[in-house]
Amino acid sequence: MILSRYERMIAKRYLLPGKGEGFIFLVAGISLFAVMLGVAALIIVMSVMNGFRAELFDKIVGLNGHAVVQGYGGQLNDWRTVLDEANKTPGVTVATPLIEQPLMASAAGRVEGVLVRGMTMKDIMETPEITRNVKQGRLYDLKPGVDNVAIGIRLAEQLGVQVGSQISLISPQGQTTPFGSVPRIVSYRVAAIFEVGVYDYDKAFVVMPMENAQILLLMGDAVGMIEVTTSDADQVGTILAPLVAKVGNRAVVSDWRSMNAELFEALAVERVAMFVVLSIIILVAVFNILSSLIMLARAKARDIAILRTMGATRGGILRIFMTVGVIIGGLGILAGVGLGFVFLFFRQSVVNLIQLITGQNLWDPSIRFLTELPAKTDPFEVIGICVMALVFSFLATLYPAFKASSTDPVQVLRYE
Repeated sequence: MILSRYERMIAKRYLLPGKGEGFIFLVAGISLFAVMLGVAALIIVMSVMNGFRAELFDKIVGLNGHAVVQGYGGQLNDWRTVLDEANKTPGVTVATPLIEQPLMASAAGRVEGVLVRGMTMKDIMETPEITRNVKQGRLYDLKPGVDNVAIGIRLAEQLGVQVGSQISLISPQGQTTPFGSVPRIVSYRVAAIFEVGVYDYDKAFVVMPMENAQILLLMGDAVGMIEVTTSDADQVGTILAPLVAKVGNRAVVSDWRSMNAELFEALAVERVAMFVVLSIIILVAVFNILSSLIMLARAKARDIAILRTMGATRGGILRIFMTVGVIIGGLGILAGVGLGFVFLFFRQSVVNLIQLITGQNLWDPSIRFLTELPAKTDPFEVIGICVMALVFSFLATLYPAFKASSTDPVQVLRYE
């Protein structure tokens, strides 16, 4: 929309308050502020929802791979054959043996449910979710044949243990006696404490070398499953289809989508719902632009009539009012983007401040899954939000601009 020099001058004049036009300027300012809040809220919420999905995906997949090949009955006896077939499957980047078994852990009279995870030492040291988040102790102390384990930080808090403490793992698969089956109880030293960042993992995981897990669970040379990572997580089903056909009679293949379907589907639905609701906020904000332009057109009716008698065209008046409305919306969008990025940068500090003021725990990891408020901003989403808000602002200018351009100078100036 190209404006002539006089049109730019008048548009600039209409953006500033004139005599007796303070209320119109106030409404325009409120319109700008409302657009700013709407855009900022939409950017913040969408970034947080993206952050939730990305953090959960990275941590869940980082610990469990893109899929697992699990033996029937919880054991995979010919796991070396399955491991070889998995590694030969096109698109599979990593395949490692794994043991996972829910057990009970006790220490100092406290008992908690745990998930014992037996991994090869190479796999333990190459899992960044664990190696990068060790809070106490050393993972190098985990060695086959040495009764050392690494546990999650929440589990350590619940059991009241620290590095060097002893915990007992209780397995129901114990020895059979004339009086029935006796649970197997083995004591281990806590060699390291880690914090993955997912509450359910930090309160349950007990990591040990795979050889130790086989001895604890009396599994012999068997493992529980094969963990598989592919080159494309979104195409995991297609990539693993040949492997499913080969091992279907010995094991079941489950990918990350089926194992966490409810969680990721809930996040997707909530993301769409929040986008729709917050888009309505922007729509309501641009109605303020509509009302302020209508009031401006009524207040400037005499000036418009004079401009028309001086040769201003209807198209010129139309462009002036459309420019005023789009500038208000555009300034609100720019301010909203800035506010949104500032909030996202200080998001955890804001949450902590609100918790301090209210005395309420707004971010309980046991409910939120993650220990901190995540965020991941998608540049294309931000551009889409800005374009949507700008289009709404432009549409809001059409009616008042049309009414202003339709002003009849004869009717307005008849009694002047």
